[in-house]
Amino acid sequence: MFKNLIQGLVATDANWATIALRIPVGIIFAAHGAQKLFGWFGGYGLEGTGQWLASIGLEPGYLMALLAGGAEFFGGLALIAGLLVRPAAAVLAFTMVVAIFAVHIGNGLFMSNNGYEFGLALLAASVSLAISGAGRASVDRVLAGRIGTR
Repeated sequence: MFKNLIQGLVATDANWATIALRIPVGIIFAAHGAQKLFGWFGGYGLEGTGQWLASIGLEPGYLMALLAGGAEFFGGLALIAGLLVRPAAAVLAFTMVVAIFAVHIGNGLFMSNNGYEFGLALLAASVSLAISGAGRASVDRVLAGRIGTR
């Protein structure tokens, strides 16, 4: 039973093409998570992000910043490595749904108005990876092969 669970998490029917999606999307998510968690790349860190999230009604703000930042940072790293891509992408998709509806939806589509355009693109990429899996150039593919032979 445990073997079947692990096989389902790392299974991938995808080919080499997913690496073209995983790497840039993983970099974007990891960088945004680093802004929230560590204040890198001009971000505000947990305190500042938490205060802002609380100000828009996502309470407790510090916890929400930790959850969003952790999902983005560690999920992004998982996409880059190709490790547990299906669950990481599912968590990232959920994170983008929250971001779209809690922050951006009232501003319309376009990024120039702080709209949901970018979040929607990241949501689509995350859903795609959750469905397809990591692809051939991934740790998941190696793990799936090892689990399948035991």
